[in-house]
Amino acid sequence: MSNAATGALGFLHKSHIVAEPGFNRWRVPPASIAIHLCIGSVYAWSVFNPPLTRELGVVASSADDWSLGSVVWIFSVAIVFLGLAAAFAGKWLEEVGPRMVGVVAAFLWGGGFIIGSFGISSHQLWLVYLGYGVLGGCGLGLGYVSPVSTLIRWFPDRRGMATGMAIMGFGGGAMIAAPVNGWLLNLYARAPDYLGTQDAVATVVEGGRVFAETAAGRVEVVIASATQAADFAGQAGVYVVGTGATGAAQTFMTLGIFYFIVMILASFQYRVPGKDWRPAGWTPKPAASGMVSDNNVHIDQALKTPQFWQLWIMLCFNVTAGIGVIGVAKTMMSEIFGTVMPLVVTAGFASTYVLMISVFNMLGRFFWASTSDYIGRKTTYMCFFVLGPLLYLSIPYFASAVATNPAMIYLIGFYAATMIIFSMYGGGFATIPAYLADMFGTMHVGGIHGRLLTAWSTAGVLGPLAITSLRQMSVTSAIQDLAAKVDPAAFAAKFGAPLAQLDQLVAAKTVTIAKLMEIAPEGTIDPTPSLYNTTMYCMAALLVVALFANLLMRPVKEHHHHDEPELQAVPGE
Repeated sequence: MSNAATGALGFLHKSHIVAEPGFNRWRVPPASIAIHLCIGSVYAWSVFNPPLTRELGVVASSADDWSLGSVVWIFSVAIVFLGLAAAFAGKWLEEVGPRMVGVVAAFLWGGGFIIGSFGISSHQLWLVYLGYGVLGGCGLGLGYVSPVSTLIRWFPDRRGMATGMAIMGFGGGAMIAAPVNGWLLNLYARAPDYLGTQDAVATVVEGGRVFAETAAGRVEVVIASATQAADFAGQAGVYVVGTGATGAAQTFMTLGIFYFIVMILASFQYRVPGKDWRPAGWTPKPAASGMVSDNNVHIDQALKTPQFWQLWIMLCFNVTAGIGVIGVAKTMMSEIFGTVMPLVVTAGFASTYVLMISVFNMLGRFFWASTSDYIGRKTTYMCFFVLGPLLYLSIPYFASAVATNPAMIYLIGFYAATMIIFSMYGGGFATIPAYLADMFGTMHVGGIHGRLLTAWSTAGVLGPLAITSLRQMSVTSAIQDLAAKVDPAAFAAKFGAPLAQLDQLVAAKTVTIAKLMEIAPEGTIDPTPSLYNTTMYCMAALLVVALFANLLMRPVKEHHHHDEPELQAVPGE
């Protein structure tokens, strides 16, 4: 027996949590969903950006406050360590079982928030990076993969539905966390000391800092506008630095304790089925496609099969394409439809659109994963990779059509196409664990899934890089085309420089598409709606490549199979 099973934490080992006969398997999915709801809150990170950039000034950023550029990377670090932890800890997961991994995830995710809280209160940014980014990110990875293999073993008859339920929780975590985080920040926030209006308080600027003379001596201050002060029910004027609170430190502490408790309780609900356990009345039978294996492939051997890398490409390209739309969805909606249909596409409409992105992302995880139990995993991904390119190609069509004819049908078509895309984006995440179990068996599926999640990390880099570079190429091309059509004299009068200096003017953001349209010849079509066409074409092409990876999927060859004894309970347990 391994040391992990007999040491101080041996009671957490999988050999000690074998379910007794009659155990209700439906106790496991709620525990998995609870953990995924907790860690899924990572996607609500943006709520913390504003308070962290004015932690000292509170109503406005002070000289010593962190910049936005220094805090936005905390989220990226967490996602990177999610992928690394999932990849490197996968083998350990299969050795020790889901309860121990879940408990460690609780300490890392909850503890990461607590360490981050100390970092915020002491204004040590490195502690926030260490706590939330590194330790919290590792907790994310462990928490994400901990229920996968267990659920698949408990629900061999509904593998897709079981993993879809848990991973749906990850998609829905941000929907719950965003308003809760905002509520906690408001609850703990405290306005700084108010000295008076800017006209009534004598201030002096030294070294870029603003100071005011008070009865207690000179103090550093910030000058807040009415809008900034309104968040704290205050008024425009002068506030003393370091006397208030944004509530971020207290919110981190509260969330850390809450997540730790919930994840610990959920982890102790984990059980693993005993040897040869099967659902009552269920008899294994091959799927119609013959793509479900009764054999197991070792985690290390899986990486030597073409099937692993085919699935890696499928997940990576599906996620890259999804990020390609999610990353620009709100901007696309505003730029394509906001100018031609301003009465419909308002700020409120755009905000609702962003909410619906989360809803379809979450629901798609459950719908597509559950559907895969009936039509098969390969067929489900065929839907993604056949329907997906058509939907991506429809976006340029709707964009160009509405530019010449602002009809509601094009907005409806765009809305529907993108929502289906978002559902398939989430569905790809939720269906992949069941696909892995079909191909490689259930024995090591949790660890194999962890290593496959490196495709997610890769897509997280490829997606934003593709979006920014392809869109910038389109912007540059559009500006050059417009500049070739405008009158050189009108250009010089508008921008105070000759057309020959176009590149310098563009670099300085003096010349933009919108400003060029103001002097363009009558009848010139605004190229703004077409800025995303190249991106959509490339995303469609990626899905075509993934289509062939899925189309060529075959059962794993016999020489990769691995015989391993099933789990046995510890005597006396």
